[in-house]
Amino acid sequence: MRLRRRGLLGAAAALAAAAPARAQITTLGLGAATLPLRPDDWVAPGHARQVLIRWGDRVTFDAPEWNPRNPTPEAAAAQFGWDGRLAGQVVPPPSSDGVPRLVLAVAHPQVDPAMAWPGGRDRPAVAAAMQGASLLNLEQVEGRWLVVDGGFQSRRLGASTLCRWSGPAAAEPAVHGLLAPEAGCATPWSSLLLTEGDPDAWLVRLRDLDPRWRDPRHFGWVVECDPLDPQSVPVKRAALGRIGAAAVAAAAAADGRAVVFLADGRPMGFLYRFVSAGPATAPDALDAGTLFVARAEGEAIRWLPLPPDAAPAPTPAAERAGATRFDMPAALALDPRRPRLLLACRRGTSRGVAQTDALNPRPGPHPGHVVEFTGDPAADRMAARILFLAGDAAEGGLYGRDQPPGTLPREPATLAVDQAGRLWIGTDRAGRPGPAPDAVFACDLDGPGRGVVLPVYGAPRGAAIGGAMPTPDGGTLLVMVRGPGAEPGSSFDRPATRWPAFEARTPPRSALVAVVSLGDGRVGG
Repeated sequence: MRLRRRGLLGAAAALAAAAPARAQITTLGLGAATLPLRPDDWVAPGHARQVLIRWGDRVTFDAPEWNPRNPTPEAAAAQFGWDGRLAGQVVPPPSSDGVPRLVLAVAHPQVDPAMAWPGGRDRPAVAAAMQGASLLNLEQVEGRWLVVDGGFQSRRLGASTLCRWSGPAAAEPAVHGLLAPEAGCATPWSSLLLTEGDPDAWLVRLRDLDPRWRDPRHFGWVVECDPLDPQSVPVKRAALGRIGAAAVAAAAAADGRAVVFLADGRPMGFLYRFVSAGPATAPDALDAGTLFVARAEGEAIRWLPLPPDAAPAPTPAAERAGATRFDMPAALALDPRRPRLLLACRRGTSRGVAQTDALNPRPGPHPGHVVEFTGDPAADRMAARILFLAGDAAEGGLYGRDQPPGTLPREPATLAVDQAGRLWIGTDRAGRPGPAPDAVFACDLDGPGRGVVLPVYGAPRGAAIGGAMPTPDGGTLLVMVRGPGAEPGSSFDRPATRWPAFEARTPPRSALVAVVSLGDGRVGG
């Protein structure tokens, strides 16, 4: 409804030391469950979900009706994109009517021709318009969060968006186009950061449309914008490096400087950090500062500064510095209550046994893990330990003691921490079928329930989780369901499901859903 990873034994000991004797000690009012793989989604008992916005629904007030069989670039540029990942929420100043409001950002990184259009023939101009980001107004009406149709801050950012380019590596004062944003976050200084992913595949796809798509230097940056001002011009912050990051998180250091963490998302990828030279509140604070890369030192990381000229291509400098390669770093989240950073490593890589370390403890293929870092975000060194190793026991999965049986996470790809100190984990197996669907799980970060993961939402067939983010009041979990029906071999006309509408001629649609507690309490109990 709309208004309009020491070794495996060391990791095991660390986990057991803080695990509960019984899973029920967790603060979550959730139980273990074996999630079904089915055309429809699944919600934990005591909860319900509602669809807020779907692919093709209008974002701007002047968007035309969705026509999936005859899309145009003009229509797609005003509608919610085919794909989606949650990229941050900002709370506007209180209004005179007392209605709680949010501005929610959703990134649209991909468009799969096989699933997006009849016949599967690529339509580059339409694809360029579909990708980008949507900024949505949400209001709480009678206890329910709803998308406001035609909201003041609602807008689309994408291929035609004029961006300002700033910082020492900036080659030009302005550039057109936000390309393939993979992730984002809200900052403590009330801005929004969006990370452009590796642009290479998109540039090959779009190069014949316009000369600007032939210069890769224009893309792969962190873009900062004001989500509350629909007339503001997004800024590509060159000082943060051309990383093509898959994840970003922003914090304020104890001394007030801005800190931005970035994960490059590749197999054996690096973890970066930018620390501003001045206070986070200064205009263009992200234009001057130092870029660092992480090196694991036992159960800690040390931040190694990179030379000032490394920003346009940080990877060679990170390699020369001896930085640690992580197993496909895919998501970052900060604890709003204490200086703590969480990193999700989505899956195993080509790492050999000799290359394992305390933070990447398993060699070869595996279903991922989550790492916890604690300490001042701007400090030279931060403590680190494994929160959990994903997968079942045969795959080396390790959770809190007496983790109950049932569906367990595989390939964690999104993270968020709520005001109660609980971690929300979304998985993404890229549509590959298995015994269970991709899902949203939750676990305590402290206390006897630390590391005990329990499911709250299961996606329909073929779909991945593009983020699970509690609202500030804790009463609603916003979940982005991406690519439903997109199993290998599926297509627009022959999808694995037609969720959420289940209409014969309507393709499956990525959708933002709201999961709420039926008891009107905190979602997850």
